[in-house]
Amino acid sequence: MNIETLLSTDTGKKLAESGATMQSGPNQQTLKGSVTLNGVGLHTGAHVTMTMKPANPGFGIRFQRIDLPEKPVVKADVDFVIDTSRGTTIEYNGARVSTIEHTLAALVGMGVDNILIELDGPEVPILDGSSKQFIEAIESVGILEQEAKRVVYSIDNNVHYYDPVKNVDMLAVPSNEYQVTTLIDFNSPVLGTQHATLKHILEFRDEIGPCRTFCFLHELEYLLDNNLIKGGDVSNAIVVVDKVVSDKELERLAKVFDKPKIEVKQEGILNNVQLHFPNEPARHKLLDVVGDLALVGYSIKAHIIASRPGHASNVEFARKIKQYIKRNRHLSDVPTYDPNQEAIYDINKIEKVLPHKYPFLLIDKIIELSDSHVVGVKNVTFNEHFFQGHFPNNPVMPGVLQIEALAQAGGILAMNTLPDPENYDTYFIKIDKARFKQKVVPGDTLILKLDLINPIRRGICEMRAVAYVGNKLVVEAELVAQLIRKDKK
Repeated sequence: MNIETLLSTDTGKKLAESGATMQSGPNQQTLKGSVTLNGVGLHTGAHVTMTMKPANPGFGIRFQRIDLPEKPVVKADVDFVIDTSRGTTIEYNGARVSTIEHTLAALVGMGVDNILIELDGPEVPILDGSSKQFIEAIESVGILEQEAKRVVYSIDNNVHYYDPVKNVDMLAVPSNEYQVTTLIDFNSPVLGTQHATLKHILEFRDEIGPCRTFCFLHELEYLLDNNLIKGGDVSNAIVVVDKVVSDKELERLAKVFDKPKIEVKQEGILNNVQLHFPNEPARHKLLDVVGDLALVGYSIKAHIIASRPGHASNVEFARKIKQYIKRNRHLSDVPTYDPNQEAIYDINKIEKVLPHKYPFLLIDKIIELSDSHVVGVKNVTFNEHFFQGHFPNNPVMPGVLQIEALAQAGGILAMNTLPDPENYDTYFIKIDKARFKQKVVPGDTLILKLDLINPIRRGICEMRAVAYVGNKLVVEAELVAQLIRKDKK
């Protein structure tokens, strides 16, 4: 079924008319231990050691260039994509990492939410050109379920992207599962028109993960002639031969790839590479879509239909989906608190992360935490020290301390984005647009929620802060903080 057909059905029309929702999914997951892979970058040819490490709930997926001064970290987020010409490249604060899509696809396919990926080079190793070896590495150490719910956003209205120049059409339609369908057509007599479908993410490991990248022979020749594929090997890519190739050219390719002989099979594939599936190229395009859409930064429920996708279109589509979520997430912004819910950070862990101690530690637990938001709880009791002198006959929690409680929860959010939070302190440098809506009195449970307004840049963290008692908004403000290393104060 193509995009136009889906939209013309009654089901497609009904789904497109519904509203947006945010849901709690299964628990977040990380690795049980660290695992290391070695290989070369496809385009740079650089030998790279890559180590995948467990991370706290809400940390997300982040890459760290340990070969650079100060070991900068870059989040896997569409906001940091700088290039999509021959793969997907992100960069932040001097940390540039390229060809990340196969790793991201493996993490999504295996359900890994939080991970730090250390690299001693600029490019993720290409390995066999698929996600298979990343999946095997994850399986070798196992997956750990964490005490934090995964936030899943349902795409309840159609989100559409079209590139008239490249004739790329991409659509997200409502679905109860995360599903992906890809259609490719390169006007090639070898490939023909192909499509592939992922009906459930559990199918990714066996049906999509092993599918290797591919290119046409004329593209390979261009890359070789321009020294743009220094780490390439005919064993880590499917090379489609779309023209008659001379013996001289085959000899040149054999010499470049250090092979005794290169030949063309009857199926039009170079060097006797056996396809894992008849539609392996379409399945690999699906793999790339899954990897690039991980850059949205949120787990989503939608059926993604991608016609003739590529990295540039995938990234632009990811931007549209992220914008859609930001526009609609306010519809379910009021957090709920279940006292039976296991805390992500209890008071003992909070005390280890924040420098504050009694009587100035004003949060009791953290119940939600991602790389872009935090929800904390403050139980207001008559035993609070400040009630002795603040309206003792009519006790009201001072507004300045409500802001301070929000600030401390924001400190947890800011510190959680760092691989080494114990080496940093958070200092608030601006409070703006503070408004107090309702008084807070003993017996109230204050629910503190903060969302990043912008990605953290140069240690500056801008947050929208709100606090509720029940479903009533009691205070709101915009807070700006700065992360500063303890050894650089």
